[in-house]
Amino acid sequence: MKRTALIGMMLTLALALAASTAFAGPWGGRFYGMGPMVQNLTPEQSSELLKLQQAHQEKVFPIQQQLFTKKMELRTLMFSQNPDQAKVASLQKEVFELIDQIQQESSNLRMQMLNVIAPQAKK
Repeated sequence: MKRTALIGMMLTLALALAASTAFAGPWGGRFYGMGPMVQNLTPEQSSELLKLQQAHQEKVFPIQQQLFTKKMELRTLMFSQNPDQAKVASLQKEVFELIDQIQQESSNLRMQMLNVIAPQAKK
């Protein structure tokens, strides 16, 4: 009986470990969101990609700061005694507009990076 229970527990543990690696995400959960994992780039391509990423961060950082501020304002307003419905709607609209700006900048970055990595593909 004890042996059967021990084997059952070991199988359950093995299944749980296997499932956790399956749900870890791309590349085993590492490097998610860190940009393209492209090998065999020339030094010029690598430096150009780095410049593009740094320029993107400089553009997006102020928008992210505004987004954080607006989210905090919205959270404070939502937890107040009598939140003003019009003000809540206005802040939500501003938050979504800032998110859209960040997503647009990210899309622009991806397109610029693809032009550096594979310029012949756009022909």
